[in-house]
Formats: sequence, structure tokens, C-alpha cells
Amino acid sequence: MLYQIKGKVVVITGASSGIGEATALTLAANGAKVVLGARRTAQLKTLTDTINNKGGEAVFLETDVKCKDDLQRLVDFAVNEYGKLDVMVNNAGVCHLGRIDELDVTGWEEMIDINLKGVLYGMAAAIPVFTKQQSGHIVNIISTAGIKIVPTQGVYAATKNAVRTVAEAFRQESDGAVRITGISPGFVKTGFIGNIRDETLKAAMQRDMEQRAIPPEAVANAVMYAISQPQEVEIGDIIIRPSAQK
Repeated sequence: MLYQIKGKVVVITGASSGIGEATALTLAANGAKVVLGARRTAQLKTLTDTINNKGGEAVFLETDVKCKDDLQRLVDFAVNEYGKLDVMVNNAGVCHLGRIDELDVTGWEEMIDINLKGVLYGMAAAIPVFTKQQSGHIVNIISTAGIKIVPTQGVYAATKNAVRTVAEAFRQESDGAVRITGISPGFVKTGFIGNIRDETLKAAMQRDMEQRAIPPEAVANAVMYAISQPQEVEIGDIIIRPSAQK
């Protein structure tokens, strides 16, 4: 029963690197048809070619999750290409760390636009398709930052907890035909910290990541576990982090 995902059509945002890339490779290797969205088209093309050359099935479309029309185009592209949509993985995210009294309003707005509104736009594009099909699965990549609140992560954590709240409300509103899963990774070996502007903080995070972080494939395996369950089983929340992470 586990990992029975062959033939499922899966849209993945933020697919050009990190968790999104690992998820695309993992799902495609296990028979899923992946539809990849991100802003960096060169990386998307390379990833798509890699998957197809290995015998998998992948297509891509340039996608900026800050634009709701882009998310609609991505979902429509998946349905037009494969005739259905089984899973929407809202993975795209950005992190700007810093004290709240530093007033990085621009960073706050970008995190809200990508981490929260981008997820809502993805859900808004996918839900009508899932409702028509009477089946579908939303997977939101969240963060342990929303579970343990610490300094410099206040607004970032707030965007992630907002996604968690929306997901729980949707779960209660749903009749079960459309499932929803939240996956909260801890330290993962990705380029995610590249957006941190404070060089001292970035260096400290980089050292911590090199010492303790888990590979993005671990998160990809969690996605595969969640979406491989039978229709009557919903995996609500998964926390996946280094065993040494506090």
C-alpha cells in the first residue's frame, strides 16, 4: 500500500531547488507525473530533462506564486497535459530573519506574499479541480519555526502558522474528498538561508545547517508517505527535523 503513487499527477511549486527539487525527483522516480513550477526556468528545464531522461514524466511552467494568475495557469497546465490533478504541493517559500524592531517591512511583505498568499493562491487554483473530481490532496510545506517561536523568526513563523490555521479550518470544512497535509521541516540542507540579509546571522545559520541539517530527500519521503495513503486515510501533520534539533 505504501508509496502507491504511480500515475498520480502532482503539481509542485518552488520546484527548481531544495525540497521542491528533491520532491520532484523522488515522486517521479516512483511513478508520479510531476508538473513543476518556479521562477527560475533554466533550473526547471534541467530538472525536467533529468527526470524525463531517467524514464519519468515531468513538465514545467514558469510560475511566480505571488501572482494568483500564475498558479491558475500552472494548475490548468497540469489538467490540460494529463487530464486530472491529484496533488497540489505548495512548497515555495522565503525566509527573512531579523528582529521585529529592525522593521524590515519589505521582507515582511515578501514573506506574506509568498509563504501565505502563495499557498492560498495554490489552494484556490486546485480546490475547484478537486471538487469537480471529488478527490484531491493539498500538501503544504510549513516549518518547525511555527511550532517553536524564537527571536528573529517572528514574522516568518507567523506566516507559517497562518498556513497551519488555514489548513486546519479547511480540513474541518471538507467532507473528506479533498485531503490536506501539513509538513513542517526543521533544519534542511538547502539554499533557503541565502535570503537572510544579516551576514552574521546568515553565517551562524550556515554553520548550524552544515552540522545538523537533514537532506531535502527526507522531506520528499514524507510527502510521498502522505500522498500514498488510501483515499479514506488523511495524514494531517508531519514534523520532520534532525534528531539533534531542539
